[in-house]
Amino acid sequence: MKEYKYTINGTKYEVAIGDIVENIANVTVNGEEYKVEMEREPEPEKKKVVIKTGVASEAPADNAGETSAANVDTSNALKAPLPGTIIEVKVKVGDQVSAGDTLVVLEAMKMANNLESEKAGTVKAVLVKEGDSVMEDTPLVVVE
Repeated sequence: MKEYKYTINGTKYEVAIGDIVENIANVTVNGEEYKVEMEREPEPEKKKVVIKTGVASEAPADNAGETSAANVDTSNALKAPLPGTIIEVKVKVGDQVSAGDTLVVLEAMKMANNLESEKAGTVKAVLVKEGDSVMEDTPLVVVE
């Protein structure tokens, strides 16, 4: 039990706070007992994390011809090897690429990573744009 002495506007109060059970405190003020209901602290609001899944919206002017993942088979797409942010897209739909050509630059863990084509072919879809945050295994570019 905790005991306190207060003087408010010249009046003296002796306050004892007893057990607190389910937000009800047993409080004694100048020998008189009270059951005091304490307000519950509001739970902090949980923020939802929104992560883009690699599906491009309407094609921006600088990547005309961009295609969404809904229209393309992404099973053989170049995928993000780890979570990060796209800092540069070096190809556009229709470009011819060779194996080893850099398609996308991904910043992860404060390092720029050049993501290269695994095969030669034509870029069929660019599924991300600069500034997009991606998770590991997010499809980025489809080359066929």
